Amino acid sequence: MRRISACVALIVVAMLTVLAGGLSAQVEPIRIGVYEPMTGAMAAGGQMTWEGILLAHEMTPEVLGRPIRLFLADNKSDPVESANAVAKLIDQDKVIAIIGSYGSSNSMAGGDVAEKAGIPMITDSATNPLVTEGKDYMFRACFIDPFQGEVMAKYAYGEGIRKVAILIDVAQDYSVGLANYFEATFKQLTGDARSVVAKVAYNTGDQDFSAQLTQVINSGAEALFVPGYFGDMALVAKQLRALGSKILLMGGDAIDAPELVIIGGEAAEGIVFSTFYSAEAPATPEAQKFVDAFKAKYGKTPNANGALGYDTYNILVDAIRRAGSDDPKAIRDALANTVDFPAVTGSTTIDESGNATKDAVLLRVEDGKFRYLTTIKP
Repeated sequence: MRRISACVALIVVAMLTVLAGGLSAQVEPIRIGVYEPMTGAMAAGGQMTWEGILLAHEMTPEVLGRPIRLFLADNKSDPVESANAVAKLIDQDKVIAIIGSYGSSNSMAGGDVAEKAGIPMITDSATNPLVTEGKDYMFRACFIDPFQGEVMAKYAYGEGIRKVAILIDVAQDYSVGLANYFEATFKQLTGDARSVVAKVAYNTGDQDFSAQLTQVINSGAEALFVPGYFGDMALVAKQLRALGSKILLMGGDAIDAPELVIIGGEAAEGIVFSTFYSAEAPATPEAQKFVDAFKAKYGKTPNANGALGYDTYNILVDAIRRAGSDDPKAIRDALANTVDFPAVTGSTTIDESGNATKDAVLLRVEDGKFRYLTTIKP
């Protein structure tokens, strides 16, 4: 009898062990995809965003009592690769929600794939309105270009500028869209259809802007608006100053990267641009906590892309928590009902179009640093 009892006891222990293992195996991680440009022309922006996402994940590693697992796909700064990256995240990595991407063209391409699959996506910094337009599963944590274009046009007008030129990257949806919004607002402010005295084009990857800049100088422009990315603006600044022009240079959020000064050097001095955040002017109590944690982890001050990466992760995790589920449709509905989320880049509410309503910050390059000028509300 004792032998039988011992055998029964062993069997019970074995069954409990198997059962415990089975229960443990059922605690699957929450699988979140991230697609950012880790290589290519926009790599600096993607890498800074990823730093913010990683920090947020380190500080909030689980939700609904389950660990969060991140899957990173490099979209290589290319729309086609962005679509492929999102398809991989959905089909192979089985993610239930996606963060990305830096670059509006990348987000538009990736968003189309996510929309068809019914997987919610929230972009960190893609500002072109078309990113979310007509989509049910696409959201953003940043403001949009109509607001940003208006902000920069009002700044120029307020500085006494009455003649501007615009240099546009015709290969980038972000650049084309932001240029149009800036132009419309500036003409409205001046009441003069001829106040935009030159509109000149270039293509992503161009290195020599001498012909376009000569045209800008000859137009009599008092300022040049460049709605392009940081590398382009840095080269434009160097070449414009080499031609002897001292006109005001202005840009949008996509030039908010250390590379602007690293590449542009002294020529970058005085550039004014709109962005989402400044460590010099914390928008919320959460902002200082973020700055301290970012400095401790990376040994540097965060820029807007790091802040937006951090915010985007936390907004998505909050939506998953409120949804109470890893069901993509439930998460989508929770994202759509985000109200007054205390983000680092400012209190964030998602409107009926999937866009975030929040402030813009103006910065100016002074002594090689990005210095805070002002905050402008929608």
